[in-house]
Amino acid sequence: MTQKSFSELGLSPEVLKAVERMGFEQASPIQAEAIPPIIEGRDVIGQSQTGSGKTAAFGIPAVELADPTNRAVQVLMMCPTRELASQVAEEISKLAHFKKGIRELPIFGGQSYDHQFRGLKAGPQIVIGTPGRLIDHIKQGTLALGSVRMVVLDEADRMLDMGFRDDIEKILESVPAERQIVLFSATVPPPIRKIIERFTNNPVTVRIEATAMNIPAIEQSYVEVDYRSKTEVLCRLLDLHEVRYGLIFGFTKIQVDSLTEALIARGYNADKLHGDMTQPMRERTMKRFRDRKIELLVATDVAARGLDVDDLEIVFNYELPHDAEDYVHRIGRTGRAGKSGKAISLVSGREFGRLQQIIRFTKSKIPRQSVPRLEELEQKHASRLVESLHNTIQAGDFKPQDKLLEDLIEAGHAPGEIVSALMHLLAGESSRAPERIAEDDPRPPRRSARDVSFEGRPPRHDRDDGPPKMTRPRESSGRSHSVDQAPRIDESGVWIKFNVGDNAGVTPGDFVGCIANEAGVPRTVIGGIQILATVSFVQVAVECADQILDAVQGVRLRGRRVQAIPGLPPRRDFKPPHGDGPPTRRGRQR
Repeated sequence: MTQKSFSELGLSPEVLKAVERMGFEQASPIQAEAIPPIIEGRDVIGQSQTGSGKTAAFGIPAVELADPTNRAVQVLMMCPTRELASQVAEEISKLAHFKKGIRELPIFGGQSYDHQFRGLKAGPQIVIGTPGRLIDHIKQGTLALGSVRMVVLDEADRMLDMGFRDDIEKILESVPAERQIVLFSATVPPPIRKIIERFTNNPVTVRIEATAMNIPAIEQSYVEVDYRSKTEVLCRLLDLHEVRYGLIFGFTKIQVDSLTEALIARGYNADKLHGDMTQPMRERTMKRFRDRKIELLVATDVAARGLDVDDLEIVFNYELPHDAEDYVHRIGRTGRAGKSGKAISLVSGREFGRLQQIIRFTKSKIPRQSVPRLEELEQKHASRLVESLHNTIQAGDFKPQDKLLEDLIEAGHAPGEIVSALMHLLAGESSRAPERIAEDDPRPPRRSARDVSFEGRPPRHDRDDGPPKMTRPRESSGRSHSVDQAPRIDESGVWIKFNVGDNAGVTPGDFVGCIANEAGVPRTVIGGIQILATVSFVQVAVECADQILDAVQGVRLRGRRVQAIPGLPPRRDFKPPHGDGPPTRRGRQR
């Protein structure tokens, strides 16, 4: 896509001056494509991810179209979260800096109504808010919509996911019929499509692919790690990369709390951000992070939405998200505006299935890097210490200690011995002592599927060796099914019993796909499969059994939540008297 300057988009001198003041040089793809039709008054549907510049894509036209002489609300913007609403309002303020008379007002929960009443009485032309609080003001008659000319829905799919569909439709029904709709959404699921069909008129669709926007500027990698070692591996990566400004994504509030406490206990300047914190606390934390008074921010996805920071060095995925689009949102917070950035994911167990989905979605290569070894950390710290000493000596910024040195030499210590002891003391005071973890001990070679960079799917061991060939389940006695495969593993393979059977409609392919995707193993480690009425048995290679058991626990298979344990299948001639299930065999696991 050909790049355009903002001066080519027909903007007013005031807005061009504001854009230049904000440091923008070229319009991003979404800005170049969306701004002209929005300014023309067309309804626009934009598909774009976080970090693409979409706020300016609708914010610039909003500032251009607002009439500063009219003190009524002319532009209404809806956002899914308070953080995003606050961030959008901040950017609108910057874009309107030189356009005198234009006022913006953020409205969301967590603020006092009195403050918002005063703000609305002051006559803002642009109101940015969350749907729930906007509805409150509409019901109370404090937010008049009779002069609204443009309605913006930012991250519409997220608003629907959060249950705001009814509120959104009520708001759209309350604005004048002659108005412009601008909708931005990462995806366009059926509910969004219905809103588009009902409330827009011949909209222009602008779609910018995620892989074209965010991924190329970001150096991505993953580290295979035992789940119990994640915190220590994260600390090693922080030390190795000398991170001074980074964002760490956890999956749950509890995980964020515990990880933040662990980092602080290890001496890192860290703080947390999640939905259980009060709004004032969250705003203070975000301000401190933007002001770089916090080096590491540990956050959940929802809490960090709307968090926009400059020059973020790196993003860590302490745990991968279930949704590949959330991964793009996360890492899109670094590498912005054409700058480079890094994203490192800590991947264990069942997360390998998610990693494959992310790679297929982003169409990007995510190479594997090894867990930093103790020797690497020691060497890195020694290099930093030598460099610091060298700079201090060159600058002469120290007090001579000749008398102390003479006393030590007279006591019988060699100069080299004294220097080594001092270096040892300095190294101990200025570094964090790494904990020993399982990854430090020599281990047998892992299967080859994990020893290469993922580029969409694990490699096959043999070019002619595809997925196990299976026949359709055939009827057998006792309401059971069995599947005869050409096993790729020997008779020493372990059998795993699943709590899902024929009554749930499962097929052999369901088990093969579930195990391969969730555990990240090649299909060749899967052998025989027997499907009974309410349970099933799958044979797997011994070396992968523990990993598969861990990976499949709790996943959904044909709508059922999986529970899996080691267990032997029934004999082929066994007929269950009531339902199914293998007989108990003496000395063997059931």
